[in-house]
Order: sequence, then structure tokens, then C-alpha cells
Amino acid sequence: MSIKEMYEEVVWQLKGLFEDCPHTLANLANASAVLNQAMEEINWVGFYLVEQGQLVLGPFQGKPACVEIKIGKGVCGTAVEKDEVMLVKDVHEFPGHIACDGASRSEIVLPIHAFGKIIGVLDIDSPKLARFNEEDKDGLEAVVKVIEEMYEKYEI
Repeated sequence: MSIKEMYEEVVWQLKGLFEDCPHTLANLANASAVLNQAMEEINWVGFYLVEQGQLVLGPFQGKPACVEIKIGKGVCGTAVEKDEVMLVKDVHEFPGHIACDGASRSEIVLPIHAFGKIIGVLDIDSPKLARFNEEDKDGLEAVVKVIEEMYEKYEI
């Protein structure tokens, strides 16, 4: 299966899981589990959600993680501050990287929008340098779109 086909399968699975299920945390937990099973060479996948002006740990798969991240700090906080996808080939070269798992070498973070604002991020780490590429970015943007549609549909 190609990377593109894998992401298409993930999107299909998430649409099915989210159908008639207006429970944000349950849906995000399932999304992290689906991504964890589908993606190779990753060691953490999950969500940070915007609460009271900072990012707070949400559903995830992997080792315990930082609970709070200030906007503008680390890869996740920078993704929110700049409102852009952060594709980091070597986290040790990213100024201010927050190391929750010392084994992580590369990372991709995608902002999640609903109701005209950023409500959180999808964060994925890998122990492999330069694990993520433009194909992953495109596939994960499709995944995030399904999550955004879930928020909007259920007005969560």
C-alpha cells in the first residue's frame, strides 16, 4: 500500500468512526489509535488542545507527554503561533524544542481549526530523522480536515 493509499484508508476509517458520534475526546482517542496503527516509524501521535491560551495534552498514543505547552514554545506552540504546519526533519535543530521523549528525532505538527480559530494541533513524532515529508503533510492535512468537520458538525 502506498503512503497516499494509507492516508486515504485512515480518512475513510475516521469518517466511519465519527459518524453519529458527537464525543470529541472519544473521537480524538480513536483518531490517535488509527494513526498509530497505520503509520510506520513513529513513537508518539496525539493531540494538544487550546485551553485558556495554552496547549493542553489531549488523547494520544505513546509515552507520557508534556501536559501544558505555551503558545509559541516548542514545535506545537510554534505551529499555533504561526498557524502553519511544522515539518521538522531534526528536532534537535529546532530552537526551543520540548523533548518529552528523548528518542524523538523528527516531528510534524498540524493546526486544527474550527469556528474560525485554532482549537488544537495534531502532533506526531518519530525516532527516525527526516521521517515526515510532503506526502505525509498532504495526507495528514486530509486527516485534520475530517477532524475539523467533526467539530463543526457536532458544534463541539
